[in-house]
Amino acid sequence: MTAQSSAKTSFRVLLSISFAHFLNDTMQSLMLAIYPLFKSDFQLSFAQIGLITLAFQCTASLLQPVVGYYTDRNPKPFSLAFGMGCTLCGLLLLAFATQFEVVLLAAALVGSGSSVFHPESARVARMASGGRHGLAQSIFQVGGNAGTATGPLLAAWIVLPYGQRSIAVFSLIALVAMVVLTGVGMWYRQQQKQPKKVAPAVAHELPKRRVMLTLGVLLSLIFSKFFYVASIHSYLMFYLMHQYGIDTQTAQYHLFYFLFAVAAGTLLGGPIGDRIGRKRVIWISILGVAPFTLALPYVGLDASVVLTMIIGFMLSSAFPAILVYAQELFPGRIGTVSGLFFGLAFGLAGIGAAVLGQLADAWGIVAVYRLCAFLPLLGLLAVFLPDIRLRVAPAPVLAAARA
Repeated sequence: MTAQSSAKTSFRVLLSISFAHFLNDTMQSLMLAIYPLFKSDFQLSFAQIGLITLAFQCTASLLQPVVGYYTDRNPKPFSLAFGMGCTLCGLLLLAFATQFEVVLLAAALVGSGSSVFHPESARVARMASGGRHGLAQSIFQVGGNAGTATGPLLAAWIVLPYGQRSIAVFSLIALVAMVVLTGVGMWYRQQQKQPKKVAPAVAHELPKRRVMLTLGVLLSLIFSKFFYVASIHSYLMFYLMHQYGIDTQTAQYHLFYFLFAVAAGTLLGGPIGDRIGRKRVIWISILGVAPFTLALPYVGLDASVVLTMIIGFMLSSAFPAILVYAQELFPGRIGTVSGLFFGLAFGLAGIGAAVLGQLADAWGIVAVYRLCAFLPLLGLLAVFLPDIRLRVAPAPVLAAARA
């Protein structure tokens, strides 16, 4: 337990950063939802749609650890508002673009805003946690879950009926987020001026080789989680319609049940990890879900509702625990670690959707679900996760590692 455990959790800051996460991910998910509009308006090929996704995903995923690495060494309290400004500019470009190249630039700007937001917000959440790191990450991440679910709805209600220019309305959302994040930045700057209130760096006694092996296990677990979640998030409606003959509206309700369970798991996974230990949460969440994923392709419609909710809850509870565990594995590198894991989550979700789509075309959607059902068995690797016993670092280390 670190010295910050006795500090007070700043729920005002945590709720602010969660709200900003909601706004950010609403705008991020809007990107994918408006593809049909741009395909018809600009007469784009599927290859060009792929290039837009590449521009968006590369900046949103690959830049995150780079941003985190830089801000670990050069903390920038107002980088959050700056990143949201990039998103705002990208949305305005999308609204008024008349050339495909401008659309690519706009997608890259929207992705860049996300690449700044996630690692820095994860740092702020830890700073405001008062030692309740899992709870802080859960509050922060549940805002993103809600935003991801909201973006496509807003696209359906506003952008698709009113056309490309209506995207400019969403720049107002980015402006609101910039105001919120400016307030967060002022709090962040105040913490820098009062180093005693900032969480001290911590250290563990694991050798470097064990640390890197542990990182490999965590990355494998992230792969297992996000590839399986991609199969549900992207293809659940198609699977249910094919397997049970239900209509699109009914299938959308089933997807909503899953997303609701994901939000609940994200919110509760962090504080449960604070109480019983992160290794136990990781073990139970990923490996423990395997019996339910293995059963899903073979049950009836009503049972599938129950199973997908259990799966969504259990799998989503793992990510806050994994992220905080990784932050404790690399003390003093909060931004780098957060950027790596958020970037990897984004990237794997996109790659997973693409790969599973190809497999569904070749083998059928039912075969894909039967194959993906085995992914949680990678949770067996959690047995190799060490119990991290943290200690407060000596004063000279604190001065160098404060971030």
